[in-house]
Amino acid sequence: QFQLVESGGGLVHAGGSLTLSCSASGINLDSYAIGWFRQAPGKDRVMVSCINARASDTYYPLDVKGRFTTTRDDAKNTIYLEMTNLKPEDTDIYVCGAAHWICGARSDFGSWGQGTRVTVSS
Repeated sequence: QFQLVESGGGLVHAGGSLTLSCSASGINLDSYAIGWFRQAPGKDRVMVSCINARASDTYYPLDVKGRFTTTRDDAKNTIYLEMTNLKPEDTDIYVCGAAHWICGARSDFGSWGQGTRVTVSS
């Protein structure tokens, strides 16, 4: 078992951008799909993006499609989430999780990181 580590969160104004990073030590992530999820206190994690192993496909829910982009650099063992045109309702803690090869249900993901906080002011 391994744990992912997120970074890149912060405070931005509405309309601004942030890029989050997800990485791990001691394990090669190239055979894992990586999902980015948002999590509010006391609520379930909600997927905001996912990228299959080898970047064979990506997934975005409608509320972020066109604003969020996930990419991966397997040479750096890092997966990115570029968030643009941020809105106050995007404020949350963002965590990444790993699943074998392809994006699937939330229950398929594990190795959760501690998360990184994103705050969007109006």
